[in-house]
Amino acid sequence: MLRMKTFETLLPWKRTIHFSIAIIVLLTFFNFYGLYTNSFPVLKPENFVFPLVSIIHFIFLYVLWFKIREDETTDPQMRTIEYLLYGVIVLYVLYTVNTVVTLFSFTEFSNHVIPATFFPVGIFTLLLQLSLLLLSILAINYRIKMVGNYNFEDLNEHIDSWEQ
Repeated sequence: MLRMKTFETLLPWKRTIHFSIAIIVLLTFFNFYGLYTNSFPVLKPENFVFPLVSIIHFIFLYVLWFKIREDETTDPQMRTIEYLLYGVIVLYVLYTVNTVVTLFSFTEFSNHVIPATFFPVGIFTLLLQLSLLLLSILAINYRIKMVGNYNFEDLNEHIDSWEQ
């Protein structure tokens, strides 16, 4: 079984951040793509959930990059952003399950014309979603190893750490 150490050697923290950003941008683009319709229904409100929620992921990646570069420790604001990221990861899992269900539901529409791009784009999207989940867990692991754990005893010391 692959261990986290294997992923850390393949994906150092900078590469993890860069790949995460690239994958989020690609998934934002593919979020607007309709697998069954082979079109981009841009005006559907549910298509804007992923881009809006992924802003939390972008903020976490920026804070992680900043903390590692400046050799700073954790603070309550980072903890809050990370806790929000946990909710975003749950949403990523739901999007991944939705993609799997969509890919396996093609037999229900055997009487309809399924676009030729259905499987290539669907599988590519699924691979991107799984990669983003792995990179998210790896980024949290880098936060634990390189920035440090959250020390709840020192919570009052760092209340205004971004305002100094």
